[in-house]
Amino acid sequence: MTFLYVGAYTKPPQGRADGIGVYRFDPGSGTLDHVDTATDIVNPSFLAISGDARFLYAVCEAEGGAVTAFARDPKTGKLEELNRQPTHGAGPCYVSIDNSGRYVLVANYGGGSIAVLPIADDGSLQPATSAIQHEGSSVNPDRQQEAHAHMIAPAPDSRFVLATDLGMDEIITYKLGTDTGELTKSASTASNPGAGPRHFAFAPNDQTVYVINELDSTLTVYAFDDATGHLDPHQTISALPDGYSEESWCAQVVVSPDGRFVYGSNRGHDSIVTWSVDQESGHLTTLGHTSTEGSYPRNFTLDPTGAWLLVANQNSDNLVTFRRDAQTGLLSEPVSNVAMPSAVALVFAGA
Repeated sequence: MTFLYVGAYTKPPQGRADGIGVYRFDPGSGTLDHVDTATDIVNPSFLAISGDARFLYAVCEAEGGAVTAFARDPKTGKLEELNRQPTHGAGPCYVSIDNSGRYVLVANYGGGSIAVLPIADDGSLQPATSAIQHEGSSVNPDRQQEAHAHMIAPAPDSRFVLATDLGMDEIITYKLGTDTGELTKSASTASNPGAGPRHFAFAPNDQTVYVINELDSTLTVYAFDDATGHLDPHQTISALPDGYSEESWCAQVVVSPDGRFVYGSNRGHDSIVTWSVDQESGHLTTLGHTSTEGSYPRNFTLDPTGAWLLVANQNSDNLVTFRRDAQTGLLSEPVSNVAMPSAVALVFAGA
């Protein structure tokens, strides 16, 4: 049985949700059925599932940032809170789990910092073992006057952890000591000035990284050096249609399981852009744009089979499911449209 967990904003001005939505997902039809809502949590705007699917971790995006650990019932999908720990920074916006399964990694957007929290045997969180404050700025006077860490996640080879900082226009590579939980800086890669790197995804070959840039609505293709953690830019491509000049900001990037297609979300243009991947060069070609049937698509994901793409439209309060053609990479007309207030984060978990 497959469940979809939906993070959302709960506090004004952004929030209208009651908590984390729990939905049963039908992989045959692409439809969702609401089964529960985990309440008593503030702004769970990003979620992560443990490798064994027993636990879920949610950021609490607020001034006093925290991460909440939940145990999940594999039969009902329901969540039971275990504990909470501070993230040592304001406005945590991203949470992931290192490849050893021993640490939760958190990016604090408002505080411009990152943190590492050990996971206990029962799935609960222990106090942070590492907290690093980013320092820097870039060219955008409205969004880049200071550091804004936006994503932190492990590289596939488990040696490195990458963190994007939108405010600094940098992608920073760290080594994570799995015995100590300490982060040590290994490399730093500058993005184009004013790009605002937000999220990234690795190709299945583990040697290519796709970084989607929020502020200039582009995606940059990098070669990843697994010896040093350095990123070498190879291509930057627009996420918007030719001639589009209205305001729009990128949010999420997802790579298809076979590595042949890359997808990105545009908030403003309100679309999913589909790119094809040249299997020799790794360069992208734009195939087209699909309306998300809603406003401000922040997060989206593929289901575990890769047959469906689901989008969370934050401002129109809905979740939309599209069938994905594995051969062409293109998306169908929507097959499901479900109400969910202020939805901004999607993560799947099996039984």
